[in-house]
Amino acid sequence: MRQVVTQPDGRPLSEPVLLILMSLAGQPRHGYALLKDIESISQGRVRLSTGTLYGALARLLEDGWIERFEQEDTSREKQAYRLTAAGRRQLQMELDRMKQLTRAGMARLRVREA
Repeated sequence: MRQVVTQPDGRPLSEPVLLILMSLAGQPRHGYALLKDIESISQGRVRLSTGTLYGALARLLEDGWIERFEQEDTSREKQAYRLTAAGRRQLQMELDRMKQLTRAGMARLRVREA
């Protein structure tokens, strides 16, 4: 499954990318912590493969939406990531887009129910 990341034109983010950005909005995380947090955020509905995760992370790094982050508290060489200001803006734009769609959908449901 190809994940589209760069959406400066307002197209929706893929669900894995949205969940990665949401996870990193709270705090920096390494890969395994991202996988577990995404599973938690989605209430077990989304379980990313490592290939999907690391492919998306590579594109997010390339686009400047996330950056590598040095964690001093790990015994092994774990690569951690954190959201950049550009990534936070993209996440906010996507959440705003989703709110607008939800409002429009709810309005349509109310009209149909009346």
